[in-house]
This record gives sequence, structure tokens and C-alpha cells, in this order.
Amino acid sequence: MSKSSAVLAFDMGASSGRALLGEITSSDHDSPGMLKITEIHRFANIPVQMGEHLHWNFPMLLQEVKHGIRKAFQAGHQPVSYAIDSWGVDYGLIDCNGELIGVPYHYRDLRTEGMVKETCEQVGKERLFQESGLQFMPFNTIFQLNAMLKSQSPMLDIADKLLLTPDLLNYYLTGVQACEFTMATTTQLYHVTDGQWNEKLLEELGLARALFIDPIQPGTVIGKLQDSVAQELGVPAIEAIAVASHDTESAVVAVPANSVQFAYLVCGTWSLLGTELPEPLVHMEVLEEDFSNEGGAYETFQLLKNIMGLWILQECKRQWEIQGLTYSYAELVELAQEAEPFRSFIHPDDLRFMNPADMTVEIREYCKETSQPVPQSTGEFVQCILQSLALRYREVLERMEILTGCHYDGLHMVGGGIQNELLCRYTANAMGRTVWAGPVEASAIGNMLVQFVANGTLRNREEGVELVKRSFPLAWYEPASAEDWNAAFSHYKSITAQQQVK
Repeated sequence: MSKSSAVLAFDMGASSGRALLGEITSSDHDSPGMLKITEIHRFANIPVQMGEHLHWNFPMLLQEVKHGIRKAFQAGHQPVSYAIDSWGVDYGLIDCNGELIGVPYHYRDLRTEGMVKETCEQVGKERLFQESGLQFMPFNTIFQLNAMLKSQSPMLDIADKLLLTPDLLNYYLTGVQACEFTMATTTQLYHVTDGQWNEKLLEELGLARALFIDPIQPGTVIGKLQDSVAQELGVPAIEAIAVASHDTESAVVAVPANSVQFAYLVCGTWSLLGTELPEPLVHMEVLEEDFSNEGGAYETFQLLKNIMGLWILQECKRQWEIQGLTYSYAELVELAQEAEPFRSFIHPDDLRFMNPADMTVEIREYCKETSQPVPQSTGEFVQCILQSLALRYREVLERMEILTGCHYDGLHMVGGGIQNELLCRYTANAMGRTVWAGPVEASAIGNMLVQFVANGTLRNREEGVELVKRSFPLAWYEPASAEDWNAAFSHYKSITAQQQVK
């Protein structure tokens, strides 16, 4: 490990964003360094309903990134580079004059309804999976673009380049148009075995190949802050690094595993449960189980499944606030612990929970339709959600073990969702395995590690993992109440099997 320098990581989540400064410090020259993280800036990420469509407030997000860079220097820090990671799939279209066309759509916008079925009928579901390796989620970029084609959107007629969210932000900061590899693999338009854009598929869909920039690998220097931005912010023209720009992949870089064979759960608005592999797994059993192969950092692929996650609880909390009932998450956990356990379950991945008008109504209706007790109190709702998630995690992990032929002794949980200790405990109980929780800011830390490797502070990823282990102690959760949870799992499977969701 060489002399350290500070780096700035922007971790853009679906509901909030943050700018964190990372610096490797040590008490003397002989002791191993520790990663010190300083929060520079935090902001809400609130989508905007514009007419019939849901959009990201992209100008606001760009401005918040600029605020974060400025605030880092105003606080006396000297980061040598910055990098951005975000959710996948979403994009902006740039015209031939370099201008953004319209406002980027939100992945929960309803224009993709029916597009999975229609697109698969058009190009073939098995073929699409074997070439892209991706789980069939209605918001994948391919379905968003096909929705635009089917509606004859004029935006595509004048588009010159498609930039995914981190690349779009970097473009307005550096002036460089780029496409980072891990984000490219979330589009379902990238051929994972050929290692390039799927030109034949693009042609069949009617999408111009010229829209898509050849991907660069994590750790590549994109460029520097352009002079106009540096002058606007009153800062030096620091480097912009392409990290594993899909936040899930950045989080995996920071998993403090003791082996190359490990299972992880990136826990937040979404839950991403998976394992790291040297190459994509695209046989038909993977398709049948609806798993994804997403590109990772350092020549890896992530075999994972997208699970609806704490979005369900977030939406219930929002609905209660509309009704004048304001709870902290700590209060919601306390109410859940007071409620009767194993009373009712939902299938978190039923698409009815993707973007309902009222999540509490949707949960009630699900329970009615499956002849279960309907949650009434706030605690009953929270108990239902958290226990259903924990049981879903077990179900997905067991299916993943069949696909990989590997057994996982425990589960690494990372991300903001692990601050919900009840969910971590339920997950250990449901799985009957140890859960190691931490670090919370995994995506930002993984972002920093790739920057440190890129600038030579760290020699490789392995040094980064050891740095994480030294710097962020894990919380351990050992399983308990096996008989109760095994019975609950059997009941959960009988209830959710009625909905036939993979």
C-alpha cells in the first residue's frame, strides 16, 4: 500500500444520495492503514410526476453532485478524484449538439407495462436471456426503449447517444461521453458472452448501434472536471474515475468475505441477493429461476436476483405519513416486535408491489386473496413485510445454491438496510445460517476502493477487502428458533405459490 490520497464517492440511491470522502490513515509508517470516511453531503432524491409519466429530477441531481464537490474543498479536503455509482437501467438521451433530450424517465414509470411480453414475443425469451443473462424486470433498459419505439417517440429520432445515469452526470461534469461496463450490462442489450453490444438485437428492435458507446472497465479514468465546472465550483480540475458504476456492483467490491465463494445481500430500497462468479451462468435453469448475470468489477459477474426489498416498507411509511401517522424506522421495528409473528405473508416480488397507489391497500388485498389474516395495526404490517422478506431471502438463496452447486455457510448483508437489526435477525433465523452485517455504506466504500486501486494507493482488490475488514467491524447474527421459522417457511411457500412468481 502506497501513500494515501483522498477520494470522493457519490453514491446515488433511489431515494437519497450522498457524497462521502475516503482517506486511508495510519498511526505510523509500520501499521496497516484504516479507511476513514467523512460524510460531506447528503440529499433527497425525489422523483417528479410530470403529466402521465414519472421522471428523475436530473438537474437537481447534477446540482447536488456539484454541491458535494464544492463542499469537500470548502471543508479543507483535497480529493484527487471523484466517482459516481447509482441504480441501474435508467438513462438520458443526448442529441447531436450535445444537449439532453427531455427529462430522464424513472424506472417505475408505467410506460413499460406489457413490454416484457411484447419484446419476448418479438425477439424470443430464451434467446434474449442467453445473450443478455438478465432477469426479466419490466424496467430494464431494453423494455424502456422498446416502449419508446412502440409509442413512436420522436426523442429516439433525434438522439445521438444514450448515457446511463452515472455516465450522464459525468458527461455534464467532464464533457466526456462514456459508458461504464457494469451499467451497460443492466440494459439487457449487452451480449455477455460476446462481450460487446448486441448489434443483431439492436437492429431487430430498430435501435441505432451508434447510440451505444463501447463500454470502459471499472478503474478507467474518464477525464477531469471541465474548466467551466471547476471555475463554477472554485475547485481544481480533479479526475473523474469510472468505478463499478452500478451501485450493486460497487457494494460487492466492499463485501469483507474470507473466500472467493460467498453469498451476499445488498440491502436497501431493493434487495440484491447473489454470488460472484468468473463468468455468466446462462443455462435454462437460471432463466427458469429468473436470476440475473450482471457485470462486476475486476473481470467478474454477479449471479443475483432482484428482490423488491425495503421499498415495500418505505411506501407503507409514506402512506401512513399522508394519513398523519409519523413513525421513525426505530419505532416501526418496535411496533413489529410487539405484533404477533407469522400471522400473514406476502410475496415481495409480486409486481403488484412495484408501484401501487397505496401499498397498505395492496398488502391487505393480497392477504384477502390468499385467505390470510389481514394486517390491521402498523406493527402487523411491518411484521408481515420483514418476515416475508427474510423468508424470501431464504427461498432465493436455496435456489441459488442449486444453480451454482455451492453451499454457503452464511450470508454477508451490506447496505443501508442492515441498520434494521430486526431484519438481519429475522434473516439469520429464516435461513438457519449466520448473517454477517456490514459495512452500511458498502456502495460508497466499493466506489472508493476502485478509485484507490486506479490511483495506485491500493495494489489490487484484495488489499481493499483487507482494508474493509480492518476498518469496519461486522455485526454477527446467529440463527435461533429453527422449528418456528422452518414451519413459517413451509407456510410462506404454500401461500406464495398461489401467485406463481419466480
